[in-house]
Amino acid sequence: MEARLHDELKDQLIETSDEFRILADEHSALERKLDEFSARPHLTEDEQMEEVNMKKRKLYLKDQMEGMILGTTASR
Repeated sequence: MEARLHDELKDQLIETSDEFRILADEHSALERKLDEFSARPHLTEDEQMEEVNMKKRKLYLKDQMEGMILGTTASR
């Protein structure tokens, strides 16, 4: 899918779908938290586990959002 069309569909879904907006908000929050972790010189063992879990959750959310975007293109 063309990047511009993908971004337009994502923006449209953020405006029109509460479910998509919730997924996108959580994805963004995880991205910010992961950025904070990556800025640290060292992570504790618990933080490393949390980082792995956040990455998995973030990927899951991205997959869910992509599925919704693809569903939007299929219905066009």
